[in-house]
Amino acid sequence: MTTAISAERMQALRDIAVEVLEIEDDEITETSLFAEDHDADSLRAIEILARIEKQFKVDIPQSELPNMVNLQAVYAVVAQYAGWQD
Repeated sequence: MTTAISAERMQALRDIAVEVLEIEDDEITETSLFAEDHDADSLRAIEILARIEKQFKVDIPQSELPNMVNLQAVYAVVAQYAGWQD
């Protein structure tokens, strides 16, 4: 996979998180924690997961939610289930 595709996918994930968490794009980093830094609760986590599944047409078990704590972790989980090759 090229860096451009990785950046494009990361931006798409960022856009989903920003919208669901109702924050500005510059408030989130790849390592800022959804719950601790952005006050995300379990319902918002489920909403992020649902939007990712719909946009990327991938099934991710809800058991992965505890691992999806920030954008880097979300990218890693989605890459695993979507078969993205870094």
